[in-house]
Amino acid sequence: MWISGLSAGLASSAALMAYAVRHPASSLLAPSVYHGVRTRRSIALTFDDGPSESTPALLDLLAEHNVKATFFACGANVRRLPEVARSVVRAGHEIGNHSDTHPLLCFRSGAFIQAELERAQSAICEATGVAPTLFRAPFGVRWFGLRGAQRRLGLAGVMWTRIGVDWKWPEAAIVSHLVRGARNGAVFCLHDGRELTPAPDIRATLGAVRSLIPRLMSQGFQFEKVSEILCPTT
Repeated sequence: MWISGLSAGLASSAALMAYAVRHPASSLLAPSVYHGVRTRRSIALTFDDGPSESTPALLDLLAEHNVKATFFACGANVRRLPEVARSVVRAGHEIGNHSDTHPLLCFRSGAFIQAELERAQSAICEATGVAPTLFRAPFGVRWFGLRGAQRRLGLAGVMWTRIGVDWKWPEAAIVSHLVRGARNGAVFCLHDGRELTPAPDIRATLGAVRSLIPRLMSQGFQFEKVSEILCPTT
């Protein structure tokens, strides 16, 4: 009997840890949000892992529809492509911290996590003149020590309402998945890079965004940056 009780306890602990580490709604390891206010018909498009050589094509596409988005940038990519990072900010988009080298933060020390966020913060600020106030954990994985690192750097954690899985799904599947998750205050996660890969192929992402924006606009949605969608009024 005690063995079954122990097994049940271990299973419950494992489930709680999985929730704390990975679930978008969890703030157990670090404070974060995963949706905006639900009183406006607005959605926030967010893009992770950039900047990349493919980011300018995405910026052009967003400009065609006069849509502003939030880009969670990796410090290493910013140092490699500082002019692209500057173009994100010049276009009126929001830039956030996505760590320096896009590591899994689980099982890392607090000092490692702090250094990753600090290096990314410095790279983004040096390249763009903007100090990010938003942070998204690589792979959406939080860990012990992240809470303190966010607090020291003044970073608010941001997860997502729905992720597009655009690194492996075709365009049609991405669009269908996100449209099903469209609701007031939704935060969509897509990618303008592929971790630290140079010149990534993001054609599926570009195609999905090209289809998604007019489709959601036809349903009455508007698009806001994350900092806007979190506020009761804009």
